[in-house]
Amino acid sequence: MLPTRCEWRSGQVATGRESDGSGRAGRIRFFRRLAAVGFILFLFGIWGLVSLGWLIVTRVFAVSSIGAAVWIPVGTLLVALVALSIFVRMVRRVGLPFRDVMDAAERVANGDYAVRVTERGPPPMRGLARAFNTMTLRLGKHDEVRRNLMADIAHELRTPLSIMQGKLEGLLDGVYPRNDAQLAEILEETSLLSRLIEDLRTLALSETGTLKLEKESTDVSELAREVLRAFASDASGQHVTLALDAPGEPLQVSVDTVRIRQVLNNLLVNALQHTPANGSIQIATSRTPHSEILVQVHDTGSGMTEEEVGRAFERFHKGSGSRGTGLGLAIARNLVVAHGGEIEVVSEPGLGTTISFTLPMDSKDMN
Repeated sequence: MLPTRCEWRSGQVATGRESDGSGRAGRIRFFRRLAAVGFILFLFGIWGLVSLGWLIVTRVFAVSSIGAAVWIPVGTLLVALVALSIFVRMVRRVGLPFRDVMDAAERVANGDYAVRVTERGPPPMRGLARAFNTMTLRLGKHDEVRRNLMADIAHELRTPLSIMQGKLEGLLDGVYPRNDAQLAEILEETSLLSRLIEDLRTLALSETGTLKLEKESTDVSELAREVLRAFASDASGQHVTLALDAPGEPLQVSVDTVRIRQVLNNLLVNALQHTPANGSIQIATSRTPHSEILVQVHDTGSGMTEEEVGRAFERFHKGSGSRGTGLGLAIARNLVVAHGGEIEVVSEPGLGTTISFTLPMDSKDMN
């Protein structure tokens, strides 16, 4: 088996119905005025053709005014009928598709993201309908993600708050003894709540592109060594071996040291949660042929299924046995992308997981 890889409406209110009615009336007035303007232009065109025909017949061909008066009205009538049919056809080909888009836009404004416009008419109108349908599809997906995100945030915040509330009520009612052990449990929940709020803030800033990076020249291998040293105690308590595979030369790159340290911290926390006793975790740093720094975090843990790999970087997604908030890998991905890099997961059940990310180097880093 090959390892799996993953790269990276509610009802209308009254005001909405009123708005829909007034909007439809406004569109009817608009098309009536458009038709009136078109008809006036059509009359001017016919008048111009009649005048031009009269001049040509009477002056160029030296036909008498009486003879011209006989056949010019007949010719003018035929031209008028042909022009009128062309005008009506163009109005139907352009006006009706345009009306469809306007009607659909009104429904989208009222929160209906399932509406789609039939692609018809000339190529520009079909392109407009196609672009509109793509827009509503994305709006619908974004709205669904927003709703799910709000539900997930409410769920994650409710858990520590419920525990804190229960503990405090128990202390006040005398159910729990008022000692340091009880206070320590409450403090732990407040710390979890604080980390969750900070993670949500980091995630929001990175996803909106407003995260400010304080870049400086950093040796990624030395940074990885410091992170491993910080996790040495936790790994030893779990009987997990930590190792670093780095070249002898420094791997200097311009990055936000605090944020890349956060990426490594999140990856190590995730690896420790899924690596059993007597397992190992290794960080490997190297330089790629494409002027990038490659960092790989490999563990000998339980690994992930194909479905879990596909959802590894989703917000609030927790693998089996995970004790975190489900934001660690999502934050790591966004921070790497903010640096212009890429991140991927390669995993197979029972054979561990490798999470790799790259950091691009500029000309200053390569000198």
